[in-house]
Amino acid sequence: MKVLVTIGLCVKNEEVDIGVAVDSLYKQDYPHHLMELIVVDGESKDRTMEIIKNALYTGDIDYKIFSDNKGLGPARQIVVNNAKGDYIIWLDGDLKFSRDYVRKQVEFMEMNPTAGIAGGEYGFCPGSLVATLENLAYVVDSYNWKNKELPRLPPTEGSIFRVCAVRQVTGFDDQIKGAGEDIEVAYKLKKKGWLFYMTNALFCETCEQTWKDLWDQYFWWGFGGHYLFHKDRRINPVYEMVPPAGFYAGLMRSFISYRITRRKISFLMPIHGAFKRTAWFFGFIKSHLAGYGHNIH
Repeated sequence: MKVLVTIGLCVKNEEVDIGVAVDSLYKQDYPHHLMELIVVDGESKDRTMEIIKNALYTGDIDYKIFSDNKGLGPARQIVVNNAKGDYIIWLDGDLKFSRDYVRKQVEFMEMNPTAGIAGGEYGFCPGSLVATLENLAYVVDSYNWKNKELPRLPPTEGSIFRVCAVRQVTGFDDQIKGAGEDIEVAYKLKKKGWLFYMTNALFCETCEQTWKDLWDQYFWWGFGGHYLFHKDRRINPVYEMVPPAGFYAGLMRSFISYRITRRKISFLMPIHGAFKRTAWFFGFIKSHLAGYGHNIH
């Protein structure tokens, strides 16, 4: 297989986990000369870039480094604009790829030419109570959808994007404040007929460790969700993001989670789901009161 793949690494203040993420990239069994790494740093204030540069200077993967603090949408678009690969795999600063991860993702896309995006399989990576519950939610979704066509975008972390497809829809919206740039581009891909999948390429993610950090994350996603709501209400239906919907989703996941892990903590997932959706909803309201997205036509 001689397919060039771009690894997109958009980071900001990731010094705790970034070393593990980059190390997992250099341990890939995919030919290193067929990989390129594009780093977009959001003007980190910690040792994130020092750690990354130390690894890059002693490694054997071609790389480019950019600095941009306008948000995740513009950062991802920088990767798209500069990618030489046929595919982009998104390596977040809190991920750890299995050794065969890149190879499996590329092989899947090569065998499925109608696939626009394919997510990977979440491994069980327990941490604090909060982090374990968040991880279990993703593990359950991976269990349900592995090697199947998805009705919507898989989580972007670890996902492989077909570059020609992303460029066909003009890439990521760099006007989004907060998160949601991945949901928006996936919506455009879906309208063009591209399909989404989840593969059996395994990776681990270090999830948020405290309730406050989890709140901040979903509040940020809700803030961006308000922009998407005004851009096109079909992109991210608000009724799916309210607390009761989160409780119900957590309840459904809890039974599957317990069946496959035998962990009683699974039955806290309804509370966890409602908490996340509450944070998202407050972020949405905050964005609404700030008038963000009202002028979209």
